Amino acid sequence: MVVPVIDFSKLDGAERAETMAQIADGCENWGFFQLVNHGIPLELLDRVKKVCSETYRLREAAFRVSEPVRTLEALVEAARRGETVDPVDDMDWEDIFYLHDDNQWPSDPPAFKETMREYRAELKKLAERVMEAMDENLGLDKGRMKAAFTSDGLHAPFFGTKVSHYPPCPRPDLVTGLRAHTDAGGVILLFQDDKVGGLEVLKDGEWLDVQPLADAIVVNTGDQVEVLSNGRYRSAWHRVLPMRNGNRRSIASFYNPAFEAAISPAVAEGGAAAAYPEFVFGDYMDVYNNHKFEAKEPRFEAVKNT
Repeated sequence: MVVPVIDFSKLDGAERAETMAQIADGCENWGFFQLVNHGIPLELLDRVKKVCSETYRLREAAFRVSEPVRTLEALVEAARRGETVDPVDDMDWEDIFYLHDDNQWPSDPPAFKETMREYRAELKKLAERVMEAMDENLGLDKGRMKAAFTSDGLHAPFFGTKVSHYPPCPRPDLVTGLRAHTDAGGVILLFQDDKVGGLEVLKDGEWLDVQPLADAIVVNTGDQVEVLSNGRYRSAWHRVLPMRNGNRRSIASFYNPAFEAAISPAVAEGGAAAAYPEFVFGDYMDVYNNHKFEAKEPRFEAVKNT
């Protein structure tokens, strides 16, 4: 099995029905799919790769003395002494920084800010097109998901970008790249490395590669989409494995509800009864931040009465 690959340009053509069915399959049976011909200029994607790789080169020295590296070095040294060592299960082999509208962005390389602003604007438009397709497949009014995320336009959605690198790891058996989890928010759009793999999604009890594909955008659904769809779409467990060779680049953008937004199942007329509680997204994030790498069902229960 491979993660579905969907030609998004066909959404506006004669093959629209087939493309919508492919999106429905990706949302219902995988929680992951890849978009090609998505409308983001390939020249822009090339610039994004370049500025993010250059930024990591400026951060690399700091990663080499970071806690994950020091911890792994200590384990390797203990193993050399003949001691029994256990894999680390509470940290990730990852260098990360975040971009959103009101935080400080790297100023070096000089082209970083302009490039990433342009990229984020394109990704936001793509996310909203994907959400409209989800609305239609769920039998909801166009824009229903965006309206839920924004309290009917009262608040702006939270749109953040996580820039990650997973450097070569000398002992991938002793550490994780990124621990298994589901994403808390709405629609996640990932521009992943097209050469270095490592991303896996849990499908029917089996971990499967999310295959590197040049210039594709990987889409996955978060916990809030699961709630809004009343469980028809499921947020998928995923993880990143560390690699001995290659520095994996990963640029994930999250189209999430505003923290003030009230989230509940958007059940179509005549549909099933609500299977999830109503809650404020900010309250859910408070729970998620403390239980990210645990089962999601108790998180929904924890916010039921908040």
